[in-house]
Amino acid sequence: MDSVNKDVGASGKGRILVVDDDRLVLATLTHGLAQAGYEVLDADNGDDAILIARQHRPDLALLDIRMEGMTGFDVAGYLRDYLQLPFMFLSAFADEATIAKVKELGALAYLVKPLDIHQIVPAVEAAFANRPARTVAAPHVPVAEPGASLEVVEAMALGVLMHRYSLTRAQALSRLERMAAEQSIETSEQARRIVEAVEQLALGS
Repeated sequence: MDSVNKDVGASGKGRILVVDDDRLVLATLTHGLAQAGYEVLDADNGDDAILIARQHRPDLALLDIRMEGMTGFDVAGYLRDYLQLPFMFLSAFADEATIAKVKELGALAYLVKPLDIHQIVPAVEAAFANRPARTVAAPHVPVAEPGASLEVVEAMALGVLMHRYSLTRAQALSRLERMAAEQSIETSEQARRIVEAVEQLALGS
């Protein structure tokens, strides 16, 4: 079931629709974003997400990708084509096909789980700063823009390493740091290189 959570201790920073079929993740995100000053609407399936979006017209949607029934991609396509609402994805998957679809749909950002709310809030704030005007359909922007926050790029890179090498988050971080040390570059730069390489593979596929 869906719920409209107006947990707004809010300074009115904006209205966000959060969609995830994992109720624990949904509750964590809803609480954390409300604490950060946003008005939060939530749904645990794609059908309810679209109904809520039509009724309440959020400023931004944060979508899980793999859900039963309508996927996050289905919801995103509807939000883009019929409501002109910007969206971000939050997913445990970082394979080339997923990233290619994210780029095709024009997401403002793509965050790889597991993430905590302290990593998500900066990405949401950046998305609010960069979101397109309501009257224009969302442009197709790169997954990781040059100005993307360090937390977002590193999270994406860790997700890629975790997926590709079946690593835990801690192991992926250790590998990322080791790769950076071998190249004598900053960890953040190594993270950007990994994400850019995945994007190039996705574009070429």
